Amino acid sequence: MRTADIRSRFLDFFAARGHTVVPSAPLPTPDPTLLFVNAGMVPFKPYLTGEASPPWPRATSVQKCVRTLDIEEVGRTTRHGSFFQMNGNFSFGDYFKEEAIAFAWELSVSAVEDGGYGLDPERIWATVHHSDDEAAVLWRRIAGLPEERIVRRGDEDNFWSMGVPGPCGPCSELYYDRGPALGRAGGPAVDEDRYMEFWNLVFMQYERGEGAGKSGYPILGELPRRNIDTGMGLERMATLLQGVDNLYEIDETRPVLDRAAELTGVRYGADHLADVRLRVVADHVRTALMLLADGTAPGNEGRGYVLRRVLRRAVRSVRLLGYQDPALPELLPAARDCMKHSYPEVAEEFDRISQQAYAEEDAFRSTLRQGTTVLDTAVAEVKARGGHLLPGRQAFLLHDTYGFPIDLTLEMAEEQGLEVDREGFTSLMTEQRERARADARARKSGGALDTSVLRPVLDAHGPTDWRAYDALETESRVLALLGTGGPVTSVRTGGIATAVLDRTPFYAESGGQDSDAGALTGASVEAEVLDVQRPLPGLLVHQVRVTAGELAVGDAVRAAVDPEWRLGARQAHSGTHVLHAALRQVLGPTALQAGSYNRPGYLRLDFPWRGPLGPVARGEVEEAANRALRRDLPVDVRWMSLPEAKELGALALFGETYGERVRVVEIGGAWSRELCGGTHVAHAAQVGVVALTAESSVGAGMRRLEAATGFEGFGYLARERDLVSRLAEQLQAPRTGLPERVAGLLERLKAADQRAEELRGRAALARAAELAAAATDVGGTLMVTATTDADARALALAVRDRLPEARPGVAAIGATAGDGGKAVVTIALNGAAVTAGLSAAALVKSLLGGRGGGTAEVAQGGGLAAGALAATLDALRGMLP
Repeated sequence: MRTADIRSRFLDFFAARGHTVVPSAPLPTPDPTLLFVNAGMVPFKPYLTGEASPPWPRATSVQKCVRTLDIEEVGRTTRHGSFFQMNGNFSFGDYFKEEAIAFAWELSVSAVEDGGYGLDPERIWATVHHSDDEAAVLWRRIAGLPEERIVRRGDEDNFWSMGVPGPCGPCSELYYDRGPALGRAGGPAVDEDRYMEFWNLVFMQYERGEGAGKSGYPILGELPRRNIDTGMGLERMATLLQGVDNLYEIDETRPVLDRAAELTGVRYGADHLADVRLRVVADHVRTALMLLADGTAPGNEGRGYVLRRVLRRAVRSVRLLGYQDPALPELLPAARDCMKHSYPEVAEEFDRISQQAYAEEDAFRSTLRQGTTVLDTAVAEVKARGGHLLPGRQAFLLHDTYGFPIDLTLEMAEEQGLEVDREGFTSLMTEQRERARADARARKSGGALDTSVLRPVLDAHGPTDWRAYDALETESRVLALLGTGGPVTSVRTGGIATAVLDRTPFYAESGGQDSDAGALTGASVEAEVLDVQRPLPGLLVHQVRVTAGELAVGDAVRAAVDPEWRLGARQAHSGTHVLHAALRQVLGPTALQAGSYNRPGYLRLDFPWRGPLGPVARGEVEEAANRALRRDLPVDVRWMSLPEAKELGALALFGETYGERVRVVEIGGAWSRELCGGTHVAHAAQVGVVALTAESSVGAGMRRLEAATGFEGFGYLARERDLVSRLAEQLQAPRTGLPERVAGLLERLKAADQRAEELRGRAALARAAELAAAATDVGGTLMVTATTDADARALALAVRDRLPEARPGVAAIGATAGDGGKAVVTIALNGAAVTAGLSAAALVKSLLGGRGGGTAEVAQGGGLAAGALAATLDALRGMLP
């Protein structure tokens, strides 16, 4: 049975039993505690925790998930994949244990022709929490499982919580016995390779308190409404139904593995280490495809770094298997063909996806070249000292700065006869991971806003009455105030607090649009609104600074948005849509927005592209945008269902999460049609102007355009005009002739610089001869030390070349960077000195206390106090044999 068929069969089964089919949420999640959806329940978390009311009593989904905490285990076990799909059925206060167990058993063992998976009931085992007698009784009664195939386990295995105070409860897991060829008998407690877990049923029935670990917290009592959250691993079920050994061999990954084996000439199954690498390739290429499809772009932080790491591990694994050419153009299409049956968007968006992936591989191949140079230099230094161990800090530098995987460093160091200080490297990596974990813990705690304090406000008063689309002012009441230490009853002049209002006209930061600015005024208070956020679904909060009087809970206030700010925000947001449409008009549909930010007068837009646009393309994009403004295209806003919006062709931008009802913003009809929750102008001409101000790179295969809009846009153009006028006046040239005049001046300056360099070179050569002739004999080695105001390296090389070839010669030249600046020292050795066992790199490090570096022939170091330069050069004498 194909994986796509297993997926559709699951959804059909639960839809027929009253569950609403909920589409998979995008992998990037708005949950501040996560980078990506990592479990099937994540999109339902607000309903399971009580933060929001569920729109349906029952739901089912097949959720895309990415989990990379155990990425090093990928390929080594049958159970770890960085991308996976979780089939789930959910009950929100509707059915509970008995129905959940009955559903899972029926679907698992029913005949294929009856819509089930046809698993052999005699090979299924169940685990339950040791305290959950009810679940054990139900498995015996509903499934007929004998007592010996119902295993009771402790909190580590069979009790679920989210790691923070909130819902929790026992869980029950289903395992399938794959036979004695795969391990020992005795059930899942003995061997989880032979007995593969395929379904986990979580019974949320308790509320837990504070505490660490799996069991170090109190159970506070029963939940008022019990929920069901189950997860069936799609890849695991495919492994069972397709009769393969592991999830890397199912129909959605095996073709990628086979293509990698074909490219590298490796036979899968012949060598364990090669098999692990082939599995890594199959897993990671599929993961990268799905992350790119959902709008993640490679980068150095957060989600982008995860994607970059996955892509580079795949490319690295292919390289270690012996394939040196670009691999992704061969592998990514195979992954696309595997996944397009379940996710058509990977085929529809493949031009954009592949463009970003191939650019990242190109960048990594360049990184490998740079890192190789750094590694070769480090190896040379170790060998010059007579060592055999590459320092851990050097390996960490290669990993952290150049993206060099540690096993690649190990391989290349071994080729040159060195070992790597793994302990030192691991220590530095551990420090880095601890910093990352601390950051994750900070995210998990919710940052500055304590949602556990805000949730009772939402429960007591309901969602904020949000009027941003149709009002600039509202009469409001202060429901709650939060200071830095928690809830407060009032805030006085100069104080800053977070205010919750029953009604607000303020736009909360979202969808790339900055929050509104404005003020709260009451009978005895004035407060400036600094920021507006939505920490919980339906609840808006305002960060305010009290400028006069005292703001108190219960106060009646007038909430007023600054109308000039809102006008500028509308211009910038509509300008972003216009620029996006113009970009796609000029460059084609692959130039799809991958990120944006706009505030009054300013916008920026990120999009995938493999190189700079250049002035011609930028001009065409800017012209297309402003022609749309001149035509005064109408701006229409409509609400509709998500399927209706997709049918209409509205762009659902990646990384955003949409509900059942969506807001479609059109500018000129189909010319620009996007799902958007922001504020917009009524007609395109109200944007005023879109003036491009900058283009830059924000990562491999990703470009950024910045622009000024509205009044600020006209101001930018006026400043540019004034600048051109001043230059034309100063250079005494017509405006149209400025490029030629400036080019002529640059050529003259370049020629003058070349002439000056030639003169300096001649002077240096003349002095070099004098210095070489005055060389001092130190134990048979000719030594020259001197200082210069010119290029120390050039003078050192010139002096060395004039020393007799038959005798060891050392030239050490110091130079100071300006008055009172730091000094640098360059040491150059001739061939006879190197043959005698001297090293320029070692001498520089000895002189400068470990600073500096280079080769045995030439080395340089800096950071020396200018006043110590003469004494440092004199100290060289004592270092020569």
